[in-house]
Amino acid sequence: MSSDIATQDRPRIEQLEQYRKELTGYCYRMLGSAFEAEDAVQETMVRAWRGFDRFEGRSSLRSWLYRIATNVCLTMLSGSSKRARPMDLTSATRTAEAVLGPPLAESAWVEPMPDSRTLPQDPAERAEARESVRLAFVAALQHLAPRQRAVLILREVLSWRASEVAELLDTTVASVNSALQRARATLAATGVDQSDPTQPLSEEHRTLLTRYMEAFERYDMDALTALLHEDATLSMPPYDLWMRGPSDIRDWMIGQGIECEGSRLIATSANGAPAFGQYRRAPAGGHSAWALQVIEFSAGRITGINAFLDTARLFPLFDLPLHLPEAEPAEEAR
Repeated sequence: MSSDIATQDRPRIEQLEQYRKELTGYCYRMLGSAFEAEDAVQETMVRAWRGFDRFEGRSSLRSWLYRIATNVCLTMLSGSSKRARPMDLTSATRTAEAVLGPPLAESAWVEPMPDSRTLPQDPAERAEARESVRLAFVAALQHLAPRQRAVLILREVLSWRASEVAELLDTTVASVNSALQRARATLAATGVDQSDPTQPLSEEHRTLLTRYMEAFERYDMDALTALLHEDATLSMPPYDLWMRGPSDIRDWMIGQGIECEGSRLIATSANGAPAFGQYRRAPAGGHSAWALQVIEFSAGRITGINAFLDTARLFPLFDLPLHLPEAEPAEEAR
């Protein structure tokens, strides 16, 4: 919370702050932006602190905060364009004809979110929440009208009763049920498979990620593409260009992407999935931040490499340095 109120009424602030993480997850699903979600939660906390004396306990503190957060998000979404993934905007590009073109504004993209900002610590709750923050699901939510989006998240992700959602939105149970039905139909049309939930990392997955990391750092494209699903995609926001299939991905990597040779990777996590901070060789020495890679996989193969290039904003969010010094000889030899 802001410094002008942080020193006042510590017990009240602590009451509010215990809900920050789950509210951040809710606002992220609503807005599709890590930075806008944090702004929305901060505004929610400030409004709640200022209005705490008027909160008369007619509902739970949690419900009251969600009401405020929902109103903040609906205001932020008013008149804004929906965020997307490159795969939502254009057809896959053959690498022989690939041209990056101009970058699109950051507001065009669904942004990655650190797991540490949204996922609960409890293993069972964490496993359940991971599915609803994956990039494909958050992107699919952006196809819904804002109030439908709120209804679907509250009902199907957070398991609120229809009567609770109706009270929060100042509407009727019938209206909530109707909005949920329309939201489900729209979500189904996006092709997102909700019947195949994201699973916690198994030893097989960890081995796959280790092999990917080693192949990428060696820039061994034969080894890397052997790990890819036949329909694997590579995307690079803020550019709308993307490609599908191991062959085209390999051609890109050894063509226009050849400057990634010699990269180093640092493991992290985003959107309930493994991720890597990628650093390319810097002319002055060491390695400089280049991309945040969010890795998707299924059935023992990598299905998506989502390389977000807005490192100046994203790396601090993920607590990743913007520059790595020269590696020690022993590290280079691994």
